[in-house]
Amino acid sequence: MPRVSVRTRLIAVITIVSAVGLLAVGFFVYLEERQRVLSQVDQLLEANLESARFLVEKGDDDTGTWASSTDALEAVVERTAPDDNTGVVGLEAGAVTLVPGVALDVDLQSAPGFVPYIVRTATTSEPVMGTYGDDDVTWRYLAIPIALGAESAPGATFVIAYDVDAELAEINSAARAFLIASIGTLVVIALAAALVTTRLLRPLRQMRETAERVSAQSLSERLPIVGRDDVSELAHTMNEMLDRLDEALDSQRRLLSDVGHELKTPITIVRGHLEVVDADDPTDVRETRDLVVDELERMGRLVQDLASAAALHGPAPVRPVPTDAADLLRQIVRKAQGIEGADAAAGPFAEVVTSLDPARVTQAVLQFAQNAVTHGGGRMVISSRAAGDSLEVSVRDFGGGVPDEAKSSVFDRFHRGEDAAGRAGSGLGLNIAQVIARAHGGSVRVVDATGGGAEFILAVPLTDAPALIIPPRPPLPVSATRGD
Repeated sequence: MPRVSVRTRLIAVITIVSAVGLLAVGFFVYLEERQRVLSQVDQLLEANLESARFLVEKGDDDTGTWASSTDALEAVVERTAPDDNTGVVGLEAGAVTLVPGVALDVDLQSAPGFVPYIVRTATTSEPVMGTYGDDDVTWRYLAIPIALGAESAPGATFVIAYDVDAELAEINSAARAFLIASIGTLVVIALAAALVTTRLLRPLRQMRETAERVSAQSLSERLPIVGRDDVSELAHTMNEMLDRLDEALDSQRRLLSDVGHELKTPITIVRGHLEVVDADDPTDVRETRDLVVDELERMGRLVQDLASAAALHGPAPVRPVPTDAADLLRQIVRKAQGIEGADAAAGPFAEVVTSLDPARVTQAVLQFAQNAVTHGGGRMVISSRAAGDSLEVSVRDFGGGVPDEAKSSVFDRFHRGEDAAGRAGSGLGLNIAQVIARAHGGSVRVVDATGGGAEFILAVPLTDAPALIIPPRPPLPVSATRGD
């Protein structure tokens, strides 16, 4: 099937709709005018009927009576003032006996079948009005039988007829003029539609051309924004979409580069030790095996964290439900206490109910807890508070803190700090917490804790679903260290 452009279809639709509109207007106006002309013809025929009756009833000017129906017919024919496109005859005994002394527009004897038709139809003493359509003519006629009082049957018939085609010729000429003008109007409409649609669709064509040029290697193309209409808004939205795609692809490139770098180190270590291991030395084999297992475990944790981070970028990363924030934090404290090396205590909790994803918030706070174990010595206090329109969940550790220059990048992917033993985490934990916060419409930050250490804060919006404030409960005591 041949491809038809949107511009062509719009021009065709506009032109066709305009043509249908003009045709409908012209058709109904023509019908109205045609009916008016036909009604006017009937009115003129009825006026001639009244005039003929008046002459017959008045009689001769001298005597007041007619000597015969022939005299009455002659008077009617002579005194009738025919209009344009009319013809008049007088009939006696089925034949034409009288015609006007002046030439009329219509010769009623020019149609051979007209007089016999009148003779057949006008057989009573009542006037007959009808339409004759034969012999290539269309006449609207009136046949008036003339019979005097002493005559038992009409002795004469006065006939007047209007040429309907000639009467309608004027409006037919007007209809042809309207048709020609309509064609010219449609040409102008089509040209105007072509000009307007070309201007309106030019940005869409530019969008298509830009989309054809855009690729994974070239996302710098942007659409020009002209005007302040729906099309310019669409161009603005498309530019924002390209910005997001550019950012997403750049993030993927950085991820691939970072993952390659992170996996390269353990793979190099494993390969290097396997290449130099002494297979005949049990001690060397055992030490190499332990090192390989440790590196593989580190790669496994990295892959698991990558999978968790990827899941947070799906179509529905969080599923918020009304949640008792205090109860959730108490559960998180108990889970944090199960982390190896953790000494977790509960601080003050905000007794509120808000809408959040309990599983994801738990995951984010436990990432903070794991970070406190890895870099803060393991001792921590988990608490929450309502700050304005946000719920802030904090994990305070008692380590060396985060340097000011690192506070802005500590949540970046693969940003790592070394623990006391020199081992490093995957570098994804804090980044995962940041993604969870943003999925809730919130944020994360790290500040210096009073008395030393760092405080990692997860802030999520407080919602009105439901807007319920729970009576305050006494805070759990903060323990100094586990096992004291």
